[in-house]
Amino acid sequence: MAASPRAFVLRHTSLRTVPGAEEIRLHLADEALPLWRAVQVETGDPDTPIPFWAFAWAGGLAIARYLREHPGTVAGRRVLDFASGSGLCAIAALQAGAASVTAVEVDVRAAAAIDLNARANGRRIAVIRRDILDEDPPDVEIVLAGDCWYESGLAGRVQPWLRRAREQGIDVLVGDPGRAHLPTDELIELAVYEVRTTTDLEDLALKHGRVYGLRVPSDGPAGVRRWTP
Repeated sequence: MAASPRAFVLRHTSLRTVPGAEEIRLHLADEALPLWRAVQVETGDPDTPIPFWAFAWAGGLAIARYLREHPGTVAGRRVLDFASGSGLCAIAALQAGAASVTAVEVDVRAAAAIDLNARANGRRIAVIRRDILDEDPPDVEIVLAGDCWYESGLAGRVQPWLRRAREQGIDVLVGDPGRAHLPTDELIELAVYEVRTTTDLEDLALKHGRVYGLRVPSDGPAGVRRWTP
């Protein structure tokens, strides 16, 4: 019998502090490939996605650092953490004083990990467990998007959706170490951090995670806040 998503996460991870964001604890795995194989066996699906939820990735680490240094970015605001993974950015936003945070994840084990990680940090996070990229952006004030540009298919869907959110007056904060599909021409770099990822799937353990704001369209709504580097 397959384990519940919660039981699966607990069996294959351990709770520990996050390098560079020691104020946050996450259920993290030691190695990616054995865990990936365990998910394939559990689901019977050899094409199941990498278990992103079990690691702290460079873009998310950079966003967490940025929110710790600039809590006013989210303080008192309604936040959406898109492709939340472990919930790292969502937890960082709550610790920085966000009024509420909703995480978006399609993976049932990721949703379980987000709940476990939120509880481990004394927080509560609502989770939307569906693909929202064909829907209108929700009623929030800022969207966090970490590590969404690792493959072209997802990047090609995420960027137009984020652009629509920005056109509606929603701030967008992006975190990424400079992957090939990142649309840097639409972004304003706000900060760069040396981060140590917790996964062996990155090409380097020590990377430069960058935080960006999404530019306001030239014909965007009046009064929309503009990022300043």
